[in-house]
Amino acid sequence: MRLMSDALEHRRLRAPRENGATLVNPPLSGVGDLLEQNVALAGSYDYDVQGRALCDLALAARRELVEAAWNYTRAYRDVPQPVIGPTMRVFLAGHQPHLFHPGVWFKNFALSHMAARHGAVAVNLAIDSDTIKTASLRVPAGTPGEPWVESVPLDRQTAEIPYEERSIVDRECLASFGQRASKIIKPLVPQPLLGEFWSLVAERARHGGNLGECVAQARHQQEGRWGAVTLEIPQSQVCSLPAFHWFTCHLLARLPRLWEEYNRSVADYRKAHHVRSTAHPVPDLAMEDGWLEAPFWIWDRANPRRRRLFVRQRGDEIVLSDRLGLEHALLLSPESDAQRAVEQLLQLAADGIRLRTRALITTLFARLFLGDIFLHGIGGAKYDQVTDLVISRFFGIEPAGYMTLTATLRLPIARDEVRPDDARGVDHDLRELTFHPERYLDNASDARAELLLRTKQQWIATPASRENAKLRCHEIRRVNEELQPWLAQERGRLTYQREQIARALRAQSILTSREYAFCLYPAESLRQLMEMPQSGK
Repeated sequence: MRLMSDALEHRRLRAPRENGATLVNPPLSGVGDLLEQNVALAGSYDYDVQGRALCDLALAARRELVEAAWNYTRAYRDVPQPVIGPTMRVFLAGHQPHLFHPGVWFKNFALSHMAARHGAVAVNLAIDSDTIKTASLRVPAGTPGEPWVESVPLDRQTAEIPYEERSIVDRECLASFGQRASKIIKPLVPQPLLGEFWSLVAERARHGGNLGECVAQARHQQEGRWGAVTLEIPQSQVCSLPAFHWFTCHLLARLPRLWEEYNRSVADYRKAHHVRSTAHPVPDLAMEDGWLEAPFWIWDRANPRRRRLFVRQRGDEIVLSDRLGLEHALLLSPESDAQRAVEQLLQLAADGIRLRTRALITTLFARLFLGDIFLHGIGGAKYDQVTDLVISRFFGIEPAGYMTLTATLRLPIARDEVRPDDARGVDHDLRELTFHPERYLDNASDARAELLLRTKQQWIATPASRENAKLRCHEIRRVNEELQPWLAQERGRLTYQREQIARALRAQSILTSREYAFCLYPAESLRQLMEMPQSGK
């Protein structure tokens, strides 16, 4: 359990709270050492992948990746052609192709800086096999004193399908989003990047029909305007690489052992982190009627909803199925060469059958076969503790180290500062009015109030006993209640103060969120954050 204890020791990471602060673990000064360690580790791997050495397959995978990424990227922005060779170093990052917050975007600029500094090729993976859950964006609206959040549509809402299958439905809606969202946020942020950025999105939409791809390509173009030099490629294209098909065949051929180690690693993570939910960090792989669930998604063009992939061995074949009617066989067994099965997978892809890795296996393939260093956000770094265990247990090798990066940027909106402690203080005073009214009526001039106060003091001074406990409690409570009319003015003042604090806290929660899309921030604030890796911070 060394790997798990090591991970728990140095992977307890939190997003920084301070505005403009970053998290880079290990620090930029340690990237060279991490690269050296990872390269040495990769050179020591001795593992057979269906008749091919892991080192040889990884070398082929990197060549295929970089060539495909350059061909994809140069179709919409100018980037230098990378030199592809056996000593080529590759740094990777990845995220879904949507409008993420500046903390995620920071990772892309750090990727560019680190790769340039260490002579590596930087490749960002657009994880378009994930599903697009909503075609709208949360935009803060209102005033600093009375803000709210509006859900502004980019496109007409459709069924939840993978990004790679999600076409633009309402082009007018997409084209007008920038103007509509800018108008909503203008009272809070007069000049967001959105105005400049959305013209890039509209231009990409004129060249293509995929919603996520248009947004991701425009974001990548914006990065280029600000000096970032990276390649980009959708995960769907990574899943079309020959090396990926070979890797997939190996996992499917040895699924019973992968299934066992995957579930055991997830269970160990839950135990170590005291997680009770069976859905976190990922669900267990199932076993149903002789079928084993594989850590892949499957769907087809006719029905682009993701389904779980189930597999079982049948003689010298393995059968792939969604258990809903879709079924295909591969000529493959644990000890066989995978060439024939690879050809069959290529044919399935040509026929519109999509086979995509799920989260843990996506980063497992990227870290083990595609790159020398992978840059994670906090969520990915947390889940990849499980990936480390799967690599160690299934492949029998020590996994390479990865980096964790994020940042916190808040909208530059002037506001009154308020703390939760302020509310707790007022709540305490309101409770005191209820249970200790005498503390606020020391100089009461009303005869009835004076009588009630003396009565309470008498009961407090009376020692509690078994015989009088119930009566004593009742009388103290009665006196407290009868004293309340004399405290109405003070209670009203405190109640109003509590409402004002609650209102300020709600406003502050809206205005200080770090989760808004990067394009809603001013360009100046964004550029200052994105240039931090260049300054070594």
